[in-house]
Order: sequence, then structure tokens, then C-alpha cells
Amino acid sequence: MSSRFFESRTIADNSDEDPSRVETIVRGVQAGLVATLIMTAFRLPIVRSLPPSANAWARYVSGEEPEDHPAVGLLLHLGYGTSAGTAFAFLFARLEAEDTFEPEQRGLLWGSVYGMVLSAIGSEIMLGKLLEVRLETDELALFHAAHLVYGLALGSWVGSRTEGVTDPVQEYNYDSERPTG
Repeated sequence: MSSRFFESRTIADNSDEDPSRVETIVRGVQAGLVATLIMTAFRLPIVRSLPPSANAWARYVSGEEPEDHPAVGLLLHLGYGTSAGTAFAFLFARLEAEDTFEPEQRGLLWGSVYGMVLSAIGSEIMLGKLLEVRLETDELALFHAAHLVYGLALGSWVGSRTEGVTDPVQEYNYDSERPTG
């Protein structure tokens, strides 16, 4: 691996090779939404509680109990996840890798790191400082695992859509005959 593993690049508006800001926003919104849904699907049956955003709404807006706001908690969580996905798409677009390191691989790697950074911020600042919530060891492990799932899904989505493929059927030979045997 060379010392120039990642190079910074400037994204030119109107370039055929580089994504436009609108494409990056769309990719990030899609990725953030999908990753948040996957994270939630992973988390809910195991943890059996609302995302901490319900606690934030209850504490800072309604003054009621978090359980009184399941829909608001889920909508806020989708909003946070979608916003974080958009930020990731912009960060990801700023990196360029060697030819041997595919965008899907970069997406998995950096998505995992990003998910764990969000998890650390979420557990220490959002839960610990702003909401004064301390998770038990097993709950904290699941909190981090859910954010790792988020990061993997996010990175996979963004990485797999970064190549600029305009015709997947032709590019990936989807119409070619499958070997029988």
C-alpha cells in the first residue's frame, strides 16, 4: 500500500467524472435513510426500546415520558441518520483511492469507522452529557453494534454508487447468459 493511499480531490461541478453536489446529496439521503432503517431493524428486536431521540424529545420538548413519543422518536432518528448519511456522502466524495482499492471496499472501511465515531459521540455526548443516560454494559455493546451496522450499510450504499455507472445492465453484464451446469 503506498503512502498516497488516499488523496484529496476537488469535486468540479459539471464534470462528467465527478458527482455533482445534487447527486452527492441524493446518494447521501438515500444511504442515510436505508442505513437507518437497517440499523433500526437490527436494533429493535434485540433492545426492545425506542431510539434515544425519544428521550431527547421528552426531555427538551414535551416534558413527558419517552414512551409517550414513539413516532416522534423514530422520525427524529430517521432524520439524524439521513443527515449523517448525507455528511458521509460528502466526506466520501472527497477521497480518492488507488485503482486496486474499489469504492465498495472503501465504503465498508470508512462506513465502519464513521458508524463507530457516531456511536462514540452518541454514547458520550448525546446520551451521557445531554440526556444524562448511562447504558449498562450489555446495552452499550448493542448501541455500538447497531451503529456499526449503520456504518456498514451506509458505506456499502455510498461505495457501490460512487463509480458513476450510468447503465448497470451493460456495465455489469446483467443481460449475459448464465452458464448452465
